[in-house]
Amino acid sequence: MTSTPPAPADGVRQLRFVPPPGSTSILIIRHGESAPARPEEPFELVDGQGDPELAPDGRQQAERVAERLMSEPIDAIYVTNLRRTAETAAPLAERLGLRPIVEADLREVHLGEWEGGLFRVRMLENNEIAQRMLLEERWDVIPGAEAAEAFVARVRGAVRRIAGRHPDQTVAVFTHGGVIGQALAAATGSRPFAFSGADNASISHLVVAGDRWILRAFNDTAHLHDGFGLAAEAPT
Repeated sequence: MTSTPPAPADGVRQLRFVPPPGSTSILIIRHGESAPARPEEPFELVDGQGDPELAPDGRQQAERVAERLMSEPIDAIYVTNLRRTAETAAPLAERLGLRPIVEADLREVHLGEWEGGLFRVRMLENNEIAQRMLLEERWDVIPGAEAAEAFVARVRGAVRRIAGRHPDQTVAVFTHGGVIGQALAAATGSRPFAFSGADNASISHLVVAGDRWILRAFNDTAHLHDGFGLAAEAPT
């Protein structure tokens, strides 16, 4: 029979979170604001997906992300094959002397016939299909869009691969809003769109310990606001 150790004389303090042994701490950063969509000038496509560059505000957001994370013990940086993530990661990679690793399976959900910037236009119009997408919480109601099951599988697979490469380490992953929503829904067992709408250049935090995914933070944007030790004239 095991005995219970006596409580300390000053009482038992609340426990602080400690990452499980062998787990990976993943800082998930949404890319900075990208160039505006213009129906008459569709975005260039990469493997069938829109590939806009960062807007000027997005480049300043990338600098703020770098300032926020440059003192963190980051062991690796990941980006997708879409340039807005690489451009957002570049300032941090330069400060840390790390070469970003491309993980293409963390690219944004494929929007089928609404690629090239048309998705933004249809959402602004409150298109009937857009309404149905939000109601059913499925991207694949958009004609030709990626099947929900396929999207779930590739995001889960990418997160597991990254975690498997970096036990007991911290990595920064620069990715997209739909991917962030899917990864955090998988971590929490929530509705598919419960974590949709992560802000540009926001930071979320996921700890992956095998099949146990622990959400520690969502949509942290403190670094984007004035008073965070950066120039007051920088945009929020």
